[in-house]
Amino acid sequence: MHQPSLAGCRILIIEDEYFLGDDLANALRSLGAHVIGPVPDLDEAMAEGHDGFDVAIVDINLRGTSAYPIADKLMRVGKPFIFATGYSADYLPDRFHHIHRCEKPYDLENITTSLGALCIAHQSRVAA
Repeated sequence: MHQPSLAGCRILIIEDEYFLGDDLANALRSLGAHVIGPVPDLDEAMAEGHDGFDVAIVDINLRGTSAYPIADKLMRVGKPFIFATGYSADYLPDRFHHIHRCEKPYDLENITTSLGALCIAHQSRVAA
């Protein structure tokens, strides 16, 4: 199994399950990513201080609250993201059907491949 390098990629993790978020953060750091978070709730995720990132991974359910408002905000400002969830694709509103979804428990290779591709595309777009 080959894990891509995430060197130079700044990733925001929005996840309310501490151990799951911390494990993911450590795994992403081991691949060279600069990790912000995990951010555990919608209010903190919506705060303006979290804009120094390239891509985000968003848990759909944050302490019983839908994370769709932060997903909408990310789409409005052009920040790429993926969903992390235990929900099926049928649960997603139509406006998010094009967003990659990683099911819990995480498949680290799937997440890192998706985040790496989004990060490269975002950094290329910003540099252009």
